[in-house]
Parts: sequence; C-alpha cells; structure tokens
Amino acid sequence: MDIYQHFRKEEQGFIDQVLSWKEQVEQTFIPKLTDFLDPREQQIIEMLIGTSSGEIKLYRFGGAVQSERKRIMIAPYYDVITDESFQLTLLQATYQDKFVTLEHRDVMGAFLSLGIIRKKLGDIYVKDGIIQIIMTDDIATYVITNLTSIKNATIRFEEKPSQSLLTNAADWVEADKTISSLRLDAIVKEIYHVSRKDASDFISKQYVKVNHRIVEDGKFIIQAGDLISVRGKGRSKLVTINGQSKKDKWRITTAMMK
Repeated sequence: MDIYQHFRKEEQGFIDQVLSWKEQVEQTFIPKLTDFLDPREQQIIEMLIGTSSGEIKLYRFGGAVQSERKRIMIAPYYDVITDESFQLTLLQATYQDKFVTLEHRDVMGAFLSLGIIRKKLGDIYVKDGIIQIIMTDDIATYVITNLTSIKNATIRFEEKPSQSLLTNAADWVEADKTISSLRLDAIVKEIYHVSRKDASDFISKQYVKVNHRIVEDGKFIIQAGDLISVRGKGRSKLVTINGQSKKDKWRITTAMMK
C-alpha cells in the first residue's frame, strides 16, 4: 500500500524523514529527539509511528500540557523519558507595555533576525509586559547575549524555571456547519463570515495560513485537524468532517479561538 496516499504531496519529504527516524531508533536503540514541531507534524508522526509495534514509543512535550509546538522523543519502549529529556529552556524578559506595544510577530521577527530557525523555538507568550519563549537548550545562551531589543523596547532575557511558564489555555468555540466544498476559500468564507471574494483576496494576499504555512491556492483542500489563521481575524480549525448530505453538501464541525 502506498503510504503517501493518506497525506498531501507537500508532506512527503517530512514523511520520509519520520520513517528514517523510526528505522534509526529501531536499529540503534538510541532515542531520537526532534526539534519543535507544529501540530500537523505531530499528527503525522502519530499516524506513522503511534500505532506501530511496541518496540518504540512516542513522547511529546513543549514546556506545558497546553503547549502547541512540541518536541517529540522517539525512544525504545524501555527508556525512561522525563521532562528534562526534552532539553528545553524557558527565557523571560519584561518591557514597559505602557510605552511600547509588542505582538507575537514582533518577537518572532526579532528571533529570526538573529539567524535562529523557527524549529528551535517553541511557543511564544507576549502579555502584560512579559515575554516568554520556550527554546532548545543549545541556543539559550546565544539568545541571552544577542537579543537585547525588540522594536523600540530594550530587553534583557533571563532563564526561568519551567514552573514560571505562562500558558494561554486555548478557548475554542465549536460549531456545526454545512458547506458546499472543503476548499480553503469556502472554509474561510464560512468560518470567518466573509464573502467568497474577500476570502479569495485574503488568500491571494498571503494573509491565510494552514498549519502555520502560507497557502495561496483557494482550491487547497482542508482536512480534519487542520489549523487555519487569517491575519487580523484570528485562528480556527476544522475539527471533524461528518460526512455528506443527500445534496452532496459536507457536514463539518469547526472551532474558532476566542
């Protein structure tokens, strides 16, 4: 059976990588720790390895139960895996939010400007004058030394114990809908209550991401579990696909983050 038929074409490279990790652990009995993965990548690993033989197991952690981005450990079933096994560091800085406004994208841009790749960074929290970010241990010292300002704010990052992590518990509101198509433009129109033209414009202007990646094709087919974000309008997801009606309409359950 062709394993690729269950996934999108653009995911084939990651699938090959996951299967290589699995084979490596099975042959060497040495655990494999990934960089931070987004929810879709975590889902793919679960689908490929989660139901495999009992010789290896999956563990995931991103600093807190609610963390969205997580590292995954693929390990022999007998290995003892703890939170420390994931080699995470929590850094925190403060800024005067009365004088400067910082958003998630400002903090992300500052990190990327240092030459740090996204996969080294976990969830970012920016709230009430506090910035927190989870990252891999190997880049923490570099960040503390080199990241001293974001926009107009002078900052100083310090390492904090993991118990200090602020979490934004996701509050999702679900709704059952009936829709003519599972295309991205149709889904955006329905979830965000905009016209089909506006949905197409958002997509063509690169305002729309699916699973944290910009998608410019309105014909892109959305699958159950996909995360969608539209710039300035928030985040949503397609929770489940519940089949088709007699008129070939799709019954779906969606969720919007408050």
